[in-house]
Amino acid sequence: MAGEIKVTLKKSSIGRKEYFSRVLNGLGLTKLNKTVVLKDTPEIRGMIRKVSHMVAVDE
Repeated sequence: MAGEIKVTLKKSSIGRKEYFSRVLNGLGLTKLNKTVVLKDTPEIRGMIRKVSHMVAVDE
């Protein structure tokens, strides 16, 4: 897995548990509709899976 993943924040973390905010900050997602390009690693995939209901993923 040496590719890249584009992740976009689609829903705010306001009103959700602090855990979700920390995961999003770890991914570099701080504002709505912000897109980041991340390495495709198992760790990043796990973080995306935890907040999959709040983000959009383009591979």
